Amino acid sequence: MYYEHQGPRCRCPHGAQCSGVPPYGGLAAAALNSRVRPFPMDAATEAQLRGVGVVTRGLDAKMVTLLSCVHAVLPSPPVVSSHADLSASLLTPPLDGGDRISDLPDKILRDIVSRLPVKDGARTAALSCRWRGVWRSTPLVLIDSDLLPVGSGSGLQVACADEAHRVASAVSCILHAHPGPFRCVHLIGSYLGQYPEVLAFWLQLLAAKGVQDLVLVNRPWPLDMPLPRTLFDMATLTRLYLGVFKFPDTTGIRRAVAFPYLRELGLCWVAMLRREDMDFILARSPVLEILCIQGNMLVNHLDLVSRSLRCVQIIEGVDLNITVTYAPHLERLIIWSSFIQDDLPRLVKIGHAPALSVIGYLEPERHALEIRNTVIKAGTRASPSTMVPSVKILGLRVYFAICDNAKMLPSFLRCFPNVETLHLESKETYQPTGKLSYKFWQEVGPIKCVQSHIKLMIFYGFRGERGELSFLKYFLESAPMLAKLVIVYNKGSFTSLTEANSKVQPLFSAKWASQDCSLLLLESAFQEGEDKWLLNFKTGSDFSTRDPFACAAALGGCHF
Repeated sequence: MYYEHQGPRCRCPHGAQCSGVPPYGGLAAAALNSRVRPFPMDAATEAQLRGVGVVTRGLDAKMVTLLSCVHAVLPSPPVVSSHADLSASLLTPPLDGGDRISDLPDKILRDIVSRLPVKDGARTAALSCRWRGVWRSTPLVLIDSDLLPVGSGSGLQVACADEAHRVASAVSCILHAHPGPFRCVHLIGSYLGQYPEVLAFWLQLLAAKGVQDLVLVNRPWPLDMPLPRTLFDMATLTRLYLGVFKFPDTTGIRRAVAFPYLRELGLCWVAMLRREDMDFILARSPVLEILCIQGNMLVNHLDLVSRSLRCVQIIEGVDLNITVTYAPHLERLIIWSSFIQDDLPRLVKIGHAPALSVIGYLEPERHALEIRNTVIKAGTRASPSTMVPSVKILGLRVYFAICDNAKMLPSFLRCFPNVETLHLESKETYQPTGKLSYKFWQEVGPIKCVQSHIKLMIFYGFRGERGELSFLKYFLESAPMLAKLVIVYNKGSFTSLTEANSKVQPLFSAKWASQDCSLLLLESAFQEGEDKWLLNFKTGSDFSTRDPFACAAALGGCHF
C-alpha cells in the first residue's frame, strides 16, 4: 500500500519526495480504465489505515488506480453476442414464416444460448415452448456487467451503490434460478462490504452448482473484506481470480478439502494473514499451472512447492521474498514489478527448478539472488552450484550510474550460462555514485552466456551515459554469437533521431566479436518510469508466446 516512509533506497529520478508508487501515465495509462468511479472511504477504515502508517490523503483516487490495475490483470470474459445480434438472429422471423432455428438439435441451441449475454439467454425461454428448457440446461455464463443498463459500459463504471445493489440482486436471482453447472462467472461490480451476507449466499450457490471459472472482485472498502470459508467447497474450479479481499484462515480446514481441477489462480491485492495459507493452496491444488500474485498484502514470503506449476507472475510485489523450493515443471518466474520499503533487498532463491527457462526481471537493487544455498554477490565465482543452466531468456534491471549496483551485473549473468536472449533495462537514478569505466568490463573475467550463447540483447532505457556505453562496448567485443543488438530509448529522451544516433556512434569504434551482428536503434512508446507489464502481462502465461518480455509497444512496434 502507500506508506508514510518509503525508505532511503528509492533511486528513481522523481527525487526524495517520491511516493514509491509506480507511475501510470502515457501509453501505460491508456491500458487502464480511466472512468472508474472513486470510492469514498468510511471513517472507521480511514482511522484503521492511519493507525498502520498509511497516507490517507488522496487515497480514494489512488484506490481507483489500484482497482484499474487489478482489472487489467483479470482474464477476459468469454465473448458473447450483442443484443443487436440476438434481435437479428432470433426475434426476426424468416420470410416464409417458419421457425427454423427452433428445429436445430438441443446441443446447437445450448451453444447459441451460451454465447448470449445472460439477460438475453434467460429471455429465450419466451420465444417458444421449444426454448423453455434450453437456458436452464445450458452451463451458465454470468458476467455481471452484462446486467447493467445499455450504454453503462463495464462493471468498473458502476456509478452508485443503488445501481450496484440492483446488479447484485439480479445476480442472486440468476444464481438461484439456474440449476448449474456454472461454466464462467465474473462478479466485479458490487459493493460487497455493504452486504456480506450476499457474498456468503453467492459462494454457497457457486459451490453447490459446480462453478468452473470464477472471477470475484470487491470494491476496495473495506480492504479486509473477509471471504467466507465456503470458498474451500468449490472443488470444481478450474480458474479462480480474487481481488481486494482478506483470504480465509486455513487453520483447521478438513484434510479432504482440495481443488483437484484448478489450473490457474490469481490473487490481486488479497490479504493473507499467514504464509501457511498460501502453502495450503499450493498443496491442495495438484494440477495448478499458473499463479499470479498482484500486490501481496501482509504476507511477505512466497515459498513455491508444487509439482504442477509452470508459470508464476508477480506484479507490484511489496517486500516480497520468493523461494523456489521444489517446482520441477516451473518454466517461467516473472517479476514484472516490485518495491521495497526499507534498504534491504528481498530474497529471490532458486532451488529445484530444472525446467526454468524464463526468469526476470531481477534487480540487484531490490533482489538478493540466491542459487541453491549460495548468495550471489559481486565477485562470486561461477560454479555448478551457482548456475541455473536451463534458463534461455533473462530479464535484468540495473542502475549503471550506481557502481555497487552495476558491479552485480557480471555475477548475475554468470548464474545463467545458457541464456540466448537478454533483456537489460538501464534504470535512471537521481543519486548517481559513479559510473563503471570500460576498464572494469575489460577486467571482469569470462561470462559464459556472453561468450557462448547470447544471440539477442535488447537494451532498454538508453540515455547515452558513459556507464551504459562502457558496458555495451564490452558486450559487442565479447559476444561472438550475437546476431542482433536492439537499443531502445524512452519516448522523449532525445530531441531527435539524429541526437539518438549520435549517442551510439562510439559503439562503432569497438571491434565487434560477431561479424554478423546488426544494431537497431528504436524509440519506445513508453516514457521513463512507465510499467510495461500493463500491456504485456497476459503474454506471461501464454505459452504460445516464446518471449513474454518482448513487448511490441516498448520496441517501437517491432517483434523479435
